[in-house]
Amino acid sequence: MPIKFLLLPILFYVFSEQAFCQDSTDIMNQLISQSENNKIHYAENTFKYTRVVDGHSVENLHKQVLDVRISHRFDPINSGIYNFFGLDVAVMRLGFDYGISNNFMIGVGHSVYQKTYDGFFKWRILRQSTGAVNMPITLSFVPTIAVNTLRQFDSVKTSFQDRVSSVFQLLIARKFSETFSLQLMPTFIHADRISFNHIKQNIVAIGIAGTQKVSKRMNVNVEYYYQLPEDQAPGAHNVLSLGIDLGTGGHVFQLHFTNSLGMTEKSFISETPGQWSKGDIMFGFNISRVFQLGEHKKKDWKAKE
Repeated sequence: MPIKFLLLPILFYVFSEQAFCQDSTDIMNQLISQSENNKIHYAENTFKYTRVVDGHSVENLHKQVLDVRISHRFDPINSGIYNFFGLDVAVMRLGFDYGISNNFMIGVGHSVYQKTYDGFFKWRILRQSTGAVNMPITLSFVPTIAVNTLRQFDSVKTSFQDRVSSVFQLLIARKFSETFSLQLMPTFIHADRISFNHIKQNIVAIGIAGTQKVSKRMNVNVEYYYQLPEDQAPGAHNVLSLGIDLGTGGHVFQLHFTNSLGMTEKSFISETPGQWSKGDIMFGFNISRVFQLGEHKKKDWKAKE
């Protein structure tokens, strides 16, 4: 029998085997692709932390996680050498935030500035995702209430309601890449009657914030709020803050420069007398420590590294 007739069955087997393997590979790839498309892939770490600088980010604490947050703000740098460029004088806010669920958290705090007590909740309504659900943004709702308890107003006829302010914010964020995210913050403020010279109690502002990851443990943040001119109080200016997040395991350190002394939304958005152009720049830092209070799980939340 000629050799060529012996080769024909061998060649047929080889080519059919290759075709079968190719078809099997294509089928497996299609199954994997379909499986991935049936899953929801959520955007992670849009911001490094639950705050940008002072204002909220769309990040939430995980369920049963407690965050103890200590914030410091020093006097303006232009106060000179006598005041050690502002470092001789500081105000502080002590806050406690807690995750009720992965999409809902609450918090309370006390500020030395205006002897203010404040509370808030943050509800994440939508979350940026791809796959089975294609959602281009993350959306959160944050209402805040604050009470000015300064005694200097006790001699004036003021009711409790006159000391109360409230702020309502929508946080609209998108993670554009693994290193860059942006956030918009439409804000409505109902100011109290004693903290500042407000012509209008109802104030509308829009904020914008961004973060850029520069290393595994470091992010650079910027935060700016613009008040509608017709709502802006005399002597109040828009707040601009620049900050750095440093993650170290269970701690987050935030170093920042800003023109605002207040650390509650009503204070830093609508009651900032300082201006960057005049050197009214204040250095501050925040220290955050998180504790897992519930049962530990594989994906317990900790300060993002």
